[in-house]
Amino acid sequence: MAMVKRLLSLLLSCFSWYLISLPSPPYPREFTQCLREKLPSELVYEQSSSSFIDVLGSSIKNPRFFTNATVRPLCIVMPTDARHLQAAVLCGRRHGVRLRVRSGGHDYEGLSYRSARPDDVFRVLDLANLRSVSVNHSESTAWVDSGATLGELYYAIAKNNSRIPFPAGECSTVGVGGQFSGGGIGMLMRKYGLSIDNVLDAKMVNANGDLLDRVGMGEDLFWAIRGGGSESFGVVLSWKIQLMQVPPTVTVFSIGKMLDQGAIDILTRWQVVGPSLPDDLTIWVKVQGQEALFLAMYLGTCSSLVATMGRRFPELGMTSADCRSITWLQSTALSFTTLANIGTPEEVLLNRTDSMSFSFKGKSDYVRRPISKAAWKDIFSWYKMSGSGYIMLEPHGGFMDSVLADATPHPHQDGVLYIVQYLVFWQGDGGTAAPTAWLDDFYGFMGQHVSTNPRRVYVNFRDLDIGQNVVVDDVSTFDGGEVWGERYFMSNYRRLATVKAAVDPTDYFRNEQSIPPLL
Repeated sequence: MAMVKRLLSLLLSCFSWYLISLPSPPYPREFTQCLREKLPSELVYEQSSSSFIDVLGSSIKNPRFFTNATVRPLCIVMPTDARHLQAAVLCGRRHGVRLRVRSGGHDYEGLSYRSARPDDVFRVLDLANLRSVSVNHSESTAWVDSGATLGELYYAIAKNNSRIPFPAGECSTVGVGGQFSGGGIGMLMRKYGLSIDNVLDAKMVNANGDLLDRVGMGEDLFWAIRGGGSESFGVVLSWKIQLMQVPPTVTVFSIGKMLDQGAIDILTRWQVVGPSLPDDLTIWVKVQGQEALFLAMYLGTCSSLVATMGRRFPELGMTSADCRSITWLQSTALSFTTLANIGTPEEVLLNRTDSMSFSFKGKSDYVRRPISKAAWKDIFSWYKMSGSGYIMLEPHGGFMDSVLADATPHPHQDGVLYIVQYLVFWQGDGGTAAPTAWLDDFYGFMGQHVSTNPRRVYVNFRDLDIGQNVVVDDVSTFDGGEVWGERYFMSNYRRLATVKAAVDPTDYFRNEQSIPPLL
């Protein structure tokens, strides 16, 4: 395995030098001059720069989008304050160069730093230098920059007070900007909702280069950027969030069940129990191979958890021996897929980088009615096949059932039992065709068991397979976006497109799945 990783590293290095040797596409000289006049030179990395490839790859999490075939930005701008954001937008608009915004680099299709279309002319606005977190303890609020990672946010708010959490995702290297932009599911959502349900204000730069707060942007735009893909409307510099309270210690457990240990019966039962448990208990499931791994976090003591599980979910057979009592901050440093490595130093949350050892492809679904026991038997048979990946099942219910479908652009809260995330991994970039046949076929099979009309999808698990924008006369069309827009946003897609038309009618902030203006 070590030899394979070293070889992969060498290959990526070779790809990097190959990319550097490619001729740079021409772009307006006036654009370059504008950047040089408005921004310090050390914040702009052109393709000719010796640091360009290193900066481009600094937060790429998926090797399949870091190859000699990747459509690269013309340059990378790394602003350090709001004035730089404004200048970057104005220079781009004036000279016809669009931008893509990267906070953590976790976009599942890489659209924050690459294009799926070879003829796109764009540059990347990398927010890695904008990652401050300022906590107001008396108000229990914080301002967090979009370039901060979730790990940096968690560490800043809870290091000196383990009872202060914020509901967001489980992967510590995910950027705040992307997480909040698409919703923000996580282990605390059954208690406190999504990240976007707890955003109080924001500061953003619009298509005119204006710096706006919630009052300045108005309620329609503030509604849109919280879950509707803020990159479609402007560049969000920072977010004001409401902080929460948890006990001094929380309890976690990880219990695996193989097929011959009743995995299918327990999993079938979990579909009803998981979403209906008290909102301070979340049990999610990883299905891989012939095992269902039940993982949990409880905002309370081991003894209380054992009693609750005995009453509500005795089928799992959980006992006090399964308990691990830690602080909430310590729980965020654990692997979401295993809850392993108890005792991992909290400082690991400050690490912004991930290994690029494996490429991946993801998809998602929402389940509103329990899948039958017979269907689960069929599902497990797929995990005997070559090239199989795994699925994560995250329960809703609790607070989520109180949120109306139009409260934010994210419509998948009330009435949802759980979300399914599909993932498949492979080493290297996969060559000209990623090895996703198993995932494509399995996703097709699962269509009969999940939401329909439309088949719902979570925008933060972006999937270009469900459709891309159609551009006519340099503007994305509303009708062309419906095929994917309604799957992410349901009826909220139309309202998002109306907001887009009001704030960015020329479609400057655009990618393959950005909100089109309803003109």
